[in-house]
Amino acid sequence: MKLVTVIGARPQFIKACMVSKRLRQDASIQEVLVHTGQHYNANMSDVFFDQLNIPKPDYHLGIGSGSHGEQTGKMLMELEQVLVKENPDAVLVYGDTNSTIAGSLASSKLHIPIIHVESGLRSFNRRMPEEINRIVTDHLSSLLFCPTQAAAAQLKSEGITKGVYATGDIMYDAVLHYKDIAQEQSTILNQLNLTSKEYYVATIHRAENTDDLPRLAAIMESFSKLGKKVILPLHPRTKKQLQLLDSPVSDKKGNLLFIDPLDYFDMLALMSQAKAILTDSGGVQKEAYMLRIPCVTLRDETEWIETVESHWNQLVDASDPAAIVKTVHQAKEQPVYPALFGDGHSANQIYTIIRKHFPSS
Repeated sequence: MKLVTVIGARPQFIKACMVSKRLRQDASIQEVLVHTGQHYNANMSDVFFDQLNIPKPDYHLGIGSGSHGEQTGKMLMELEQVLVKENPDAVLVYGDTNSTIAGSLASSKLHIPIIHVESGLRSFNRRMPEEINRIVTDHLSSLLFCPTQAAAAQLKSEGITKGVYATGDIMYDAVLHYKDIAQEQSTILNQLNLTSKEYYVATIHRAENTDDLPRLAAIMESFSKLGKKVILPLHPRTKKQLQLLDSPVSDKKGNLLFIDPLDYFDMLALMSQAKAILTDSGGVQKEAYMLRIPCVTLRDETEWIETVESHWNQLVDASDPAAIVKTVHQAKEQPVYPALFGDGHSANQIYTIIRKHFPSS
């Protein structure tokens, strides 16, 4: 069996590393790894391949940045050529990025079955590009691996029932596998002179927060009023937008510490010892829950509603500094910790199901 795996962004590298390891234990499966280059910064791409021992991509498309249409269009053209050349039995995509939708569209035009890891998620906000990517990819896919039972139920409500499996979340596999290694190897807390539970970690990168400068200014204002250190590993988009606010992005400002993006081990170690995590990232919301760290999500909605229902995650209006400060100060660990994301063996389940559906390929 030949599989083409399409990845391009930080969260996809983490997810793919666990599935690829399992697939490559089977000598009858040939995985062709394609990196679109959606994340091309060394701190957001190369370091993950090195640290997580992800095989070197067979193809690196080098697409880089651009508008959503430009980026997706370039990926489509390049991916079509790869798929025609490789003629795989199926194409494996992850999550909800432009790399995901480009891989799905290119495959569907060539009548190649699509396998989607992290299916069924919905924020119900179609202004988010990620929401469109999720919906279209799910409706094109032949195998749909859902991280939660709620995600599988959502697909059923949309009339998608064939090829749907609730396997748990592949990122939970990664957290369980790497969190102790990260604690042993990372020196990030010492480097930043941090004390466990005496700081916050924040990540901001979504267009709704970064491209709206008054909203971004409100977020920064709230962070400055939290009373503890706030560590912000900066996404390139956020760094660029902060410069428009005339905010320093490479040094400390009051209790705010802006740093470059971190590798996976340093980020895991930093999050695991935080008092709380503030984010607009879907992946970071999950990782906070998996590490049992209270989370405040700076968005009006989330695709990870289970984390909110369990009270480990709270949504807040990112344009209201007072509401953000109040919500962060109220965030705390909860007495009940539901098993939302499976048992940490999602990669093996995904492999077994793929093998079942492609028995003689």
